[in-house]
Amino acid sequence: MVVQMELSDAEVDRIFRALADRTRRDILRRTIEAEQSVSALAAVYEVSFAAVQKHVAVLETARLVTKRAEGRERLVSADPATIARARSLLAEYEQLWRSRISRLEDLLAEEP
Repeated sequence: MVVQMELSDAEVDRIFRALADRTRRDILRRTIEAEQSVSALAAVYEVSFAAVQKHVAVLETARLVTKRAEGRERLVSADPATIARARSLLAEYEQLWRSRISRLEDLLAEEP
């Protein structure tokens, strides 16, 4: 299976907008650990069921989670492919900054 690693600007915006919220980050963490029903997720937070549904919808739009029906329940699980793509993007940024810091250190180490 080939996983597309390139993210469009719009996809990057959706991912990081979704991750900007503490509740959504926690929902993602929980769904990485194990598939969760929306009802089970809603029981954890001090917000309404509808609010949790909206958080899940934001994560789903960003493709960080997938949702499937099983009977009357909606089960949510993390999407490892999108998480890997986001991690790859962050690794690129990290490499860019490490390279810049290294060049700066080299310049500072030169004798005047």
